[in-house]
Amino acid sequence: MIYILYNELAGNNTCEKQARKLCELYKNEELVFKGMAGINYSELFPSLGAEDKVIICGGDGTLNHFVNDTKNIEIKNDILYYATGSGNDFLHDLGKVKGEPPFKINQYLKDLPSVTVNGRETLFINAIGFGIDGYCCEVGDEMRKKSTGKPVNYTSIAIKGLLYAFKPTDATVIIDGKEKRYKKVWIAPTMHGRFYGGGMNAAPDQRRVDPDGKFSVVIWHGSNKLKTLIAFPSIFKGEHIKHTEFIDIVKADEVTVRFDKPCALQIDGETILNVTEYSAKSSAKVKIEKQISDKLPC
Repeated sequence: MIYILYNELAGNNTCEKQARKLCELYKNEELVFKGMAGINYSELFPSLGAEDKVIICGGDGTLNHFVNDTKNIEIKNDILYYATGSGNDFLHDLGKVKGEPPFKINQYLKDLPSVTVNGRETLFINAIGFGIDGYCCEVGDEMRKKSTGKPVNYTSIAIKGLLYAFKPTDATVIIDGKEKRYKKVWIAPTMHGRFYGGGMNAAPDQRRVDPDGKFSVVIWHGSNKLKTLIAFPSIFKGEHIKHTEFIDIVKADEVTVRFDKPCALQIDGETILNVTEYSAKSSAKVKIEKQISDKLPC
């Protein structure tokens, strides 16, 4: 049996319709469709047979919710992914395109990094965006509320933000215990994968399955508005890293980013407003801390 779990809100509320297309692909299989809202995974997974499979239908935010909702559950079944979201950065990072058949993702759902914002710690699967990327998500969310299903153009939002709406701020960044002060920070993401923001290749050398388990911290800083506007399109091909005079990329296990004024932040595309600070731990750091915790007496 194949359980097809779909996020009703993903893909501008078209996820269920897209998920139903799998009936053609699995004509000879018994399929069970379930909306993901309100699923009790601690009841679902123990009830599955050894040969049952689960297909997750949605986007990056859907995967984020799934890994956090199931982080304390032992999953023995094959988990497959069928991309029906709008950004699909996880999909792009694996070299796949929307519309491809579901593929197994169990290896990508374990040993994930974590982020703490406003005292709440969660896992993330792609990236944390802080700066104009968070601003783009904030504006995109507002546009989506007002639209009738029209896709949100994040590139257009970013360009308009660079032109007049978004103002960079100074920031303090602490990477593996070393503190550095930055002026005029435009973006300060922490990357587990290469892509975020609907196709921006922010960390071209980052690999989510690297044995060292480190993430990449990207700081775009110090450039004026015109220089930033001219260079910004290069981030979609990962060519922004040539601008070493205003781009810092550091592999790390821990990072804390403090902005001098509140800004929107996004975690795998999910927006949190009015944030001044986030702290993140790499997948390697999270794994070590869990191993230590598991050995401690109750």
